[in-house]
Amino acid sequence: MGTYFKRIVKVGIINFWRNRWVTLATILVMTLMLFVTGSLVFASVLLNSSIDRIESKVDITVYFNTDADDEDIAALQKKLTDFPQVKNIEYVSREQALEDFKSRHANNTLITQSLEELGDNPLGASLNIQAQNSEQYESIAKFLNASSYASVIDKINYFQNKLVIERLSNILTSTRAIGWGIALVLAAIVMLVTFNTIRMAIFTSREEIGIMRLVGATNGYIRGPFIVVGILYGIVASIITMVLFYPLTLWLGPKAEGFFGGPNLFNYFIGNFLEIFVLLLGLGVLLGAFSSFIAIRRHLNV
Repeated sequence: MGTYFKRIVKVGIINFWRNRWVTLATILVMTLMLFVTGSLVFASVLLNSSIDRIESKVDITVYFNTDADDEDIAALQKKLTDFPQVKNIEYVSREQALEDFKSRHANNTLITQSLEELGDNPLGASLNIQAQNSEQYESIAKFLNASSYASVIDKINYFQNKLVIERLSNILTSTRAIGWGIALVLAAIVMLVTFNTIRMAIFTSREEIGIMRLVGATNGYIRGPFIVVGILYGIVASIITMVLFYPLTLWLGPKAEGFFGGPNLFNYFIGNFLEIFVLLLGLGVLLGAFSSFIAIRRHLNV
């Protein structure tokens, strides 16, 4: 069995080098696909980092009536803390709310004078709530409206911020879908190119295949070298892609970090080198072997 396998691999390597120009063209196309796939991984890292920063600034605020009891507010805060959807809650007292309001409008003489004339604190306490992700704010807002504490709540600003929060979620979902859609299209192109390459290899080796059949070679032995060629396409393309990413991420790393405020791409590439390589290698080998298998099955009459 070991000798049988070695012969298949040896013939596959020979065929790989025999059609060098066709091999080069296929590897270049596969490298392009793997490069785009890797770029989508890096883009996803930057996008998720940016979205996380934006989401960390998005929250909903529950404003309480000025006569709301502190015990009711504390009880509601405790209930919300136990929610798995809730990431963080910040309590702002009436006094703190007034101080913050004065600081924001320190240069507005009219507002300052109005507060002094009013004498009493017109602001109520509030809870600033951050969800685990932007899609969960609606369920939190519905709970607050339906809870037994709704009578002490003045307003919830989720409904004013709802459009912004929904757009944020839609941008994230749409961007990911578009990115993977591009990757799938490129994968289909690579399969088509590899498929046609294998067909050409079969055509140029038709006499050799005929002799192999006459001497009793099994179907697996005839198919095997072509699948090996497809696997070699994936291996070489993935190695070339990783080599290309090294100088690219080294150059783009600081620029992307400064623009997006996310992780340094070069540091991410080095820190996750093995995972990225395994992803690209697995994808390249799978596409090469599968497209080779389909080409042989459909066009090789064995």
